[in-house]
Amino acid sequence: MPPKRRAHSQITHARKAMTMRAIQYDRFGDYDVLHLTDTPKPAPHGGQVLVRLTVAGTHPLDNTVRSGELPPGVVKPFPLTPGSVGVGTVEDPGDSGLAAGTRVMISGGRYGIDADGTWAEYIVTDRSHLLPVINEVDDTAAAALSAGAGYLTAYLALTELAGFEAGQRVLAPGSGGAVGQGGVEIARHLGASVAITTATSTAKAELGRAAGYDVIDLTRESLKDGVARLTDGKGVDVVLDGVAGPITGQALGALSRGGTLVSIGYSAGMHADINVTDLIWKAAHVHGFQFALFTQEQIDRTNATLLDLVARKEITPLVDRVFPLEQAAQAQRHLIEGGPFGRVLLSL
Repeated sequence: MPPKRRAHSQITHARKAMTMRAIQYDRFGDYDVLHLTDTPKPAPHGGQVLVRLTVAGTHPLDNTVRSGELPPGVVKPFPLTPGSVGVGTVEDPGDSGLAAGTRVMISGGRYGIDADGTWAEYIVTDRSHLLPVINEVDDTAAAALSAGAGYLTAYLALTELAGFEAGQRVLAPGSGGAVGQGGVEIARHLGASVAITTATSTAKAELGRAAGYDVIDLTRESLKDGVARLTDGKGVDVVLDGVAGPITGQALGALSRGGTLVSIGYSAGMHADINVTDLIWKAAHVHGFQFALFTQEQIDRTNATLLDLVARKEITPLVDRVFPLEQAAQAQRHLIEGGPFGRVLLSL
């Protein structure tokens, strides 16, 4: 190679080593505000860790943030890289105590909200927000476990908020969603006598049954009738409500006396109509769920438990589709509007 071409090639390679591909947006809006860009590769400081990401997850919260629905001042100044979860390899451990090359998953933090997130080739994180991934779990499985946080949410909601006991009956609506799938699998692992989910189409109900779920097909029977059929008229002890909208009132009506509803998400709408007598006469309990209720140690301990359950094939997080990074807008649209059955991931 001639000297001039060699020098140009070296300069180009050096520039690439200092930059990375990332998805960003510089204003709130629809999916089309997301764009792929080359941006400076972040540098770790003061105990931070540089991670080379391989797989990132999508989450309904990413859509909420991008749409500008969070209170003013919550989101970092633009531009913002979305993404709250991801899996990758430690490239620069700094003084974190982790070894370079360690496979890790993001566990905690507010990435994609008040700090740049995981829809990028690299991310700088606090050491406390990284959890080593065991060899028995590959990157895609680890990302599927954390995307949507359904399994983590279900485990914490049942064990820490709802006072769940083995033998109780659990309803986790939304057979294709993270909380629906995670809720059913975690409830079964913890000893639920019945773990029920719902579907808004017969096709999705059939997918759920093929995955081994007890599914109420809402196009063929009401939630109330389905719960009565599957519980011999006893109702459910716990509802993990990641759907909201019209489901919330119906789910309250399906509770047994003294039952608990944990409000987790709002994929079907932020407003719900309820019959207050379902609260009064059932002596029902309602909890709101957010990760701020738990310590980082609780979150890490639970994620480590979940990784072990994946390795032992006691739970199986499902993947609907993996998109390349440059198709992040299509991936987010598919998550929100496409009715996926399983997690939607980004390959980096």
